[in-house]
Order: sequence, then C-alpha cells, then structure tokens
Amino acid sequence: MVRFSPKQRKVLNWWNEPETRRFDAIICDGAIRSGKTTALALGFAIWGTFQFRNQNFAICGKTMTAVRRNLLVPLFAQLRTLGFHIEEKISRSYFDLTLSGHTNRFYCFGGKDESAAALIQGITLAGVLMDECALMPRSFVEQAVARCSVPGSKIWFSCNPEHPAHWFYREWILKAKEKHALYLHFTLQDNASLSPEVIRRYERLYTGAFFDRYIRGVWTAAQGLVYPMFKPELHVGEPPEEPEEFVISCDYGTLNPTSLGLWGLCRGCWYRIAESYYDARKTALPRTDEEHYAALKELAGNRCIRQVVLDPSAASFLACIRRHGEFTAVPAKNDVLAGIHRTADALLRGEIRISPECKDALREFSLYVWDDKARQDAPRKEHDHAMDDIRYFVATVLDAGSQDAFFARSVKHL
Repeated sequence: MVRFSPKQRKVLNWWNEPETRRFDAIICDGAIRSGKTTALALGFAIWGTFQFRNQNFAICGKTMTAVRRNLLVPLFAQLRTLGFHIEEKISRSYFDLTLSGHTNRFYCFGGKDESAAALIQGITLAGVLMDECALMPRSFVEQAVARCSVPGSKIWFSCNPEHPAHWFYREWILKAKEKHALYLHFTLQDNASLSPEVIRRYERLYTGAFFDRYIRGVWTAAQGLVYPMFKPELHVGEPPEEPEEFVISCDYGTLNPTSLGLWGLCRGCWYRIAESYYDARKTALPRTDEEHYAALKELAGNRCIRQVVLDPSAASFLACIRRHGEFTAVPAKNDVLAGIHRTADALLRGEIRISPECKDALREFSLYVWDDKARQDAPRKEHDHAMDDIRYFVATVLDAGSQDAFFARSVKHL
C-alpha cells in the first residue's frame, strides 16, 4: 500500500467523519498526478462495502480502456491487500466485491460520447464514481447521477481542470454548496508518493495553459500559442540516419490548403522529414483529387510507406488513394482537443521532430493560437493545416490507434 497524504485520507474517510458525512457528493479536482484517483477509487470501494450489501454501483471513465487501466488495475491490487475478494466478469463489464459477508456489484461504463447515456439508463445505483468527469458528455454524467436513488447513495467525482466555461465547473464546482457536495482541490504536494525531484520535473515540463491546468490545477482559458513548448533548438532537426519506416499524414482542402507530411521513424523518434503544402487560394487553381494524389506520390518517392493517415472528412481523396491501390490509407483520429494534448505531450517527451526543410509546419507552429473568443477550448481556424496533419499523425500513429492513451497517462495517479 502507498502512503496517503492528509488530503487523500480525507477522501478515504469523508463519508464516515462527523463533519463531512452529511454531504451527498465529493468533488476532487486539481493537478495531474496529485493522487485524486487512487484515493477516490479506494474510498469508493471501501464506503460501498461497509455501508451496503447486495447493491449496484457504477465506476465510470472516458472509455472502458481508461476505466480498466487507470482505476481497476491499481484498485484491485490494493483491495486484495486489504483482504477483499474480487470476482470479475470482464465480458459483462462488472465485478463483485466481497468482504466480511458484504457483497456488492460494481458495473463499469465508458462515457465517451452522447450515446453513452443510454448505456447507464434504467439501472438503480447506490453510488457512482466518475473519473475525469470533465471529459464526459453532460448527458452521460447527469444520467449517472440520476441513477443514484438508493437511500444513503453518494456521488464521487474527479477531474483535471478545463476551460472555466465548462459546464461541470459552472454547475458543480461553483455550486458545490448548493449541490451539497464536499469540494477538495488537489496539488502535486497532495500525492505522498511523489518526491520533490519528480514534482520539480513535472513543473518544468509544461508552460502556458497546460501548466496552469496540469500543475497548478486551475480552471483557466487557453490563450496564446497552442504549442508554447515548441522550441526550434529542441524540436527542429534531421534524423541521424536513414529512417526504418515511413508514414504520410494529410490535411485535405479544396479551397483551403492541403498539407502532406512525410514522417520517418529513427531511433524511437518520428521526424517530419519533408512536406507538400498547396494553397489553392494563392494560386486560384484548386487541385483535383488526382492532382493531390500525384503530389502524394511525389512526396513518397521510392520509399515504402506504411500507411497514409488522412483527414477523416476527405472521403473522395480517401477513395482516390484506395482506388489506385498503391498505399494503405486510413482515416485519422479526430478528437481535436485530445489530439492537441497528445501532440503537446509528444513535443515535451521528444517523440517528434521537424526538419528545417518543412517551412510551412515551422511557420504554423509560430502562428497557431487559441481562439480567445470561444466559450470552450478551440484553436483559431487559421494557420492550422500543417498543424492538423501533425495532430492526425500523432493521434493515429504515435499511439497505434489509441486516442485515449494521453488521458490514461494524465490521470493515472499512483
């Protein structure tokens, strides 16, 4: 078992303490790696076991993969240490938890999109834990909360900060007293397992809105450059030897620019070694799909291209590539914010670099900014074509098709 900080112990015991047991819910927000999830999941399981028997509970994350990786794997190890018996039915997405003759069933749900609300509809719950609730649709969260109708039921929330106009911040955190919820804010210092050296390393990693949210744990609007961590001295360079495999990423436009990027993997780092950027507005000559395909072939040269990762809205160009039968073409993962966060993560970790020959990508890195007039996080729709094709590459290739891998790392509080 890990050591617990005073704030983590408060999360573990709030339901049993005279001054806090009256609350109907607990909300834990703040910095990444601050120990929220570990304490919340363990406290939820212990509370449910000691307060109820033969009842149903729900554990929710952004996806089922995130639930298993971030919550169940570490939680099961802790519970077995404490003497709990766990009988898991993976195919049915639930597990039965038993201690001292008390058995309860815990169902697992992924709240990835609006359709997820239907999955949890109809069940009666004695409690629900919602990890990273700010990443879930409001309809799913509110449906889960509405399921908690058993007397004594409680709601357990955790999240990292997002935009201050986010519905969860406005409806739950700002109205915690009205909702009869206990609100606890976490910092890195609240995770007793983090050494001062590790905390300082995290503080060095992030800048701008990423620093405010992930390190300070503040609900703040994203402003300025989308990628303030991009530094030419760190992120511009050529591969030291011939890459071992190649991928092409594409943001497709008819009147807007079409951006193609050629990526080569070398010693564990992906290099954008060349690009093709065509702006139809400047030439007043829109290209056909066949002309775009000719540019794609020219960029590929004689290299063996593993796959072409394509703008998912470019259905006609995808059909064109597949019709020629020379390249394997796949639609890109296109969750914009998740892709931006993962691209920032890749830059910070040194997983991607840009050749000095890729002038348009380098130009856009210095011009790609957040839209400060939007009521939610969104980049301004200009100087974003190479940025989009880079995001497609990172979200689709770098994580082998797993779009929630960045979130998994960001919310795994051990």
